[in-house]
Amino acid sequence: MATQMKAVVFKRYGKPEVLQLAETKKPIPKSNEVLVRIHATSVTAEDPKMRGFNHPPLLKLPIGLLFGFRKPKNPVLGIEFSGIIETVGSAVKNYSVGDQVFGYTGLSFGAYAEYKCMPKNGLIHVKPENQSFEESACMVNGSLSALVYLKKKGKIKKRDNVLIYGASGSVGTAAIQLAKYFETHVTGVCSTKNLALVKSIGADFVIDYSRQDFTQNDKKYDLIFDTVGKTSMRECMNLLKPKGRYLRTEFGFSHILASIFTSLFNSKKVIVASSNFYWKKEDLAFLKKIVETGRFKPVIDTIFPLENIVDAHQYVELGHKVGNVAISVR
Repeated sequence: MATQMKAVVFKRYGKPEVLQLAETKKPIPKSNEVLVRIHATSVTAEDPKMRGFNHPPLLKLPIGLLFGFRKPKNPVLGIEFSGIIETVGSAVKNYSVGDQVFGYTGLSFGAYAEYKCMPKNGLIHVKPENQSFEESACMVNGSLSALVYLKKKGKIKKRDNVLIYGASGSVGTAAIQLAKYFETHVTGVCSTKNLALVKSIGADFVIDYSRQDFTQNDKKYDLIFDTVGKTSMRECMNLLKPKGRYLRTEFGFSHILASIFTSLFNSKKVIVASSNFYWKKEDLAFLKKIVETGRFKPVIDTIFPLENIVDAHQYVELGHKVGNVAISVR
């Protein structure tokens, strides 16, 4: 049995070129773990930030303490994956060899590799039957972030008027589809080239931000979800209905203060959160269900082979990807 595997490693922070395909030790699962032979992973917007240690000032200290200031403690990136279980630990009863699964590695990273050990109770689930491995690998980070913000934090409900800013990105394309699943009226804001896509995945109305300022109209919303951190908090709060919610995935100290203040004194709420703290195994089961019933489909921009991971990171850093960028490992 092989004891080595291929993985993309980086031994110092820097530009995409620090990523190198190398031979590393194949992991051995513990009794409560499964060994997944990874078929696909992705490059999320977070991956280049980790690679380059390019974090907002508020996060540099905690991330540096966890993952290293001068060089990475964990040399293999990658947080979402899909693949086939190759080995099952002796204490694992909920999975079998040959199960096709998808999931999230969490702070251990490690999905840029041929194999990854996952705990039996980790964020892992049997993948949808009607999806490719690449699609399933791209159904975790953006989709769960959108689900947490809309449902768990935003308390989205039937017939809400919802605006999604950054509607063509990983979180945005998931948010459009989830908002429609929850039977709301959805307005998407994106660039000219992505208008047709955003409309095709369910948006009732689409605004081209290069031609129209969405804040300069009389429409009011129950939810405004900024998935990219580029809207004005003050202007968006003015567009909310009484008891409306302004949701923001990228946030600074001012947004944290506003979130605390509005939770105590204002009927309109500013909501920010590190969404991955709220992800649950049952959320993956929910996504699997709506995929298999045809109500949700991750949008994939491009699929790169693992050996082209440098190109994939360069592409994502341009900031123009539509939906997700997948990596084919097998």
